[in-house]
Amino acid sequence: MLILKQLQIDQMTKKILLIGAGLSTQSLVPYLKSKLHEYDWHLSVLDRDFATAERRLGTSDERCRADSLDITDSTALDAALEDAHLVISMVPAHMHLNIAKGCLKHKAHLVTASYLTPEMRSLDAEARANGLVFLNECGLDPGIDHMSAAKLLDGIRGDGGEIVLFESFTGGLLSPDSEGDNPWRYKFTWNPRNVVLAGQGGAVKFIQEGKYKYIPPHMIFRRTEFMNVEGYGRFEGLANRDSLKYRSTYGLEDVATLYRGTLRRPGFARAWDSFVKLGMTDDSYTIKNTDALSFRDYTNLFLAYNPHDSVELKLKYYLGIPQDSEIFTKLRWAGLFSDQRFPFSSGTPAECLEYVLKQVWTLDADDRDLIVMFHKIGWRKGNQWGMIESSMGVEGKNARQTAMASTVGLPLGIATKLILTGGAIDLGVQMPITSQWYNPILNELANDFGVTFHEKEVPYTGY
Repeated sequence: MLILKQLQIDQMTKKILLIGAGLSTQSLVPYLKSKLHEYDWHLSVLDRDFATAERRLGTSDERCRADSLDITDSTALDAALEDAHLVISMVPAHMHLNIAKGCLKHKAHLVTASYLTPEMRSLDAEARANGLVFLNECGLDPGIDHMSAAKLLDGIRGDGGEIVLFESFTGGLLSPDSEGDNPWRYKFTWNPRNVVLAGQGGAVKFIQEGKYKYIPPHMIFRRTEFMNVEGYGRFEGLANRDSLKYRSTYGLEDVATLYRGTLRRPGFARAWDSFVKLGMTDDSYTIKNTDALSFRDYTNLFLAYNPHDSVELKLKYYLGIPQDSEIFTKLRWAGLFSDQRFPFSSGTPAECLEYVLKQVWTLDADDRDLIVMFHKIGWRKGNQWGMIESSMGVEGKNARQTAMASTVGLPLGIATKLILTGGAIDLGVQMPITSQWYNPILNELANDFGVTFHEKEVPYTGY
C-alpha cells in the first residue's frame, strides 16, 4: 500500500523542468505558462534541439526559459535536475529511468505519460522515503482511459455491484470533416513509428467470458470487433498487446471479460494486414541502397520475380484481392506504386513504409484530428444485471492544436498543479487510478477543456 501523506510544499518559488518538447507538449506548455504567475512557478523547457525547445516555449518572460539538453550526458542531466521541484519527462520511454534516478538524488517529483515499467516501480520505496510522487501513465492512453474507467468502476462497486465485463478502446483518428477522399479515414496524429510497429510485441492476451484468448502477431489485424460510438459513428476495435496486466491495476482479478483495444474506422485493419503479409512492417533487418529505389521498387522487393507482370498485378495475386477491392484502393492511395524515391541510403522495411505513409498521412495545416474513447462495463448485483457505456470525443482545431496533444498534455499539467499546490497525495510510484487524481483531473478537463464523457445504461443479461 502507498502511504497517504500531506505533501510538504514550501512557499518558495517552485521550478518545473519539462524534458522533451515534442508534439505531445503543444497544449502542455501553454497550460503551464498560464499558471506561472498565479502559483509562483518557473518553467524550463529542455530538448536535445534548442530550436525545438525555443519554438515550443514561444513568447517567454522572466519565469520561463528554453535550453538544450542531451540526457545521455549524465553530467548535463545532473546539472539540469539540481534545483528542480518537479520534472515532466516527455522523452522516449526507455530514457525515463535515468531521469527518475536523478529525481531521487535531487528530491524532485516526476510526472510522465508513459507506461509504468517494473524498473520504475522498483523505485517506489525510495520515492516514498524522500516524500516524492512519481506519477506514470497520466496522458491519454494510458491516462484518461485509466481515470475515466476507474471512476466508473469505483461508482459501480460503491453501489454494491460486481464487475463482470470490462472493455475499453481509444482511437486517434481524423475528424469526419477532414477525411476528404482519404479511403483509410486516417492520418498520423502521434508517433508514426509506433503506428507502423504496432502489433509486433508478441501475442495479444485477453479474457472473454471466462476463457483466456491469445491472438498471434500475424493475426492481430484480422481479429476485430465492431462498435458504434454515439455522435461519431462506427469503428472497429483491435486488441491491445496485453489486457491481462490491468487485472490487478483495476481490481479485476475475477472478471469474466477484460479487453483493451485501439479504434480505427472499419476496413483499416484488413488493409493494414496487407502490409504485415508483405513484410513491410518488419524492423529486424536493413535494406541497402534505398536511395536508388522508388516506392514501386520497394513494393516489388516483397513480391515474386516475374519480369512480365506489373507490380500491381503481382501484389493483387499475392494478397488474393481483386482490382476493384477497397483494400487495393487503399494501397494504391497510400503510394505503394509511386515513382517517388527514398531520400536515405538504407533502412528497415518498417522505416521505409513509415516514409511512404508520411507522404499521405501527415496532417495538412487545416486538418482536424479526432480522439474517441469508449468504455463498456457489465455488472451484477444479486440477480440484477446491467451495463454502462461511456464515450468521449474531442476534435482538434488544426494540425498545430491537435486533440491528441491536448488529451496527452493537459492531464500532465493538471497533475503537476495538484502535486505542487500540496494536499493529500499518495507518495511513491503510482498511476492516476484513485479519486485523488481522477476527480480533479477529469473535472478540470470537462469544465475547462470540453473533454466530457457521456454515460448511458444499456440492456445486459450476463454471460
